[in-house]
Amino acid sequence: MHAPTAAGLALGLGADALLADPRRLHPVAGFGSAAAALERAVHRDRRTTGAAYAAALTGACALLGAAASFATRGHPGTRAALTAAATWTVLGGTTLRREAHAMQELLRGRDLPGARARIGHLCGRDPELLDLAGLARATVESVAENTSDAVVAPLLWGAVAGMPGLLAYRAVNTLDAMVGHRSPRYARFGWAAARTDDLANLLPSRLTAALTVALAPVVDGRSRAARRVWSRDGHKHPSPNAGPVEAAFAGALGRTLGGRLAYAGRVEERPLLGDGPAPDVEDVGRAARLSLAVQLAAGALAVGGRLGVAALRAGRPAW
Repeated sequence: MHAPTAAGLALGLGADALLADPRRLHPVAGFGSAAAALERAVHRDRRTTGAAYAAALTGACALLGAAASFATRGHPGTRAALTAAATWTVLGGTTLRREAHAMQELLRGRDLPGARARIGHLCGRDPELLDLAGLARATVESVAENTSDAVVAPLLWGAVAGMPGLLAYRAVNTLDAMVGHRSPRYARFGWAAARTDDLANLLPSRLTAALTVALAPVVDGRSRAARRVWSRDGHKHPSPNAGPVEAAFAGALGRTLGGRLAYAGRVEERPLLGDGPAPDVEDVGRAARLSLAVQLAAGALAVGGRLGVAALRAGRPAW
């Protein structure tokens, strides 16, 4: 039932645009609370335990989506509605851009305390070590990375696997954020969650980078420059998936990302990505605009792909 899934993806995109994330009782937050409680109960400093933990939670979400798909066979309207609800639940594009614009206004007003308090909505860096320039750079980098994680990846997995893909991907990405970082507690336990997230985002991150290259003119950038920076610098980032996306954004914006950052009690020197100056306050808005363009393009590809498959299976031309 590809057409109802396509309709659900489109409706979910519309719901995200109109409503953003629910302010209260967000299902992803509920999943996170349950995952945190389970982690406290089962945590052991072993990769096998962490792998079982990640597999159980991700599998439960995939099974929930599969059960919903099975229950709605022969009920296209119900499947479209449930797919729309799942899509709205897992997408974060509108909230991401709203947070970026809120940061931009704080930075324009040189409200350093307010911006430091707000940056935690976007990333986990130590805000006390960020000045105005550091906050602008952190915002642009977070918009770039989350355009892949919170927008393109769920749409791609929703297009490929419907509701099971939407829910399983969001579980994988949430678990990576919770236990996948390199800390003494999670170095072993979170290994499986981190590696699963790397695999789940391998194709979405490259699609995000490709769309960023194609859409660079939206922010007065050059596609050729974005493609060159992606090719030259994308592999330098310690993350195999954040690197291509951040490099493509850097090239599209004509700015340099990377450098020193501090989080989780440690300081890192990240390689520089791109050419030109570091991002300034106005580049935050440009990054948000580019993120929106990428979301619209990814949404069109996801919906169009499912409709194309539906048409082919029905034995008629896709268009």
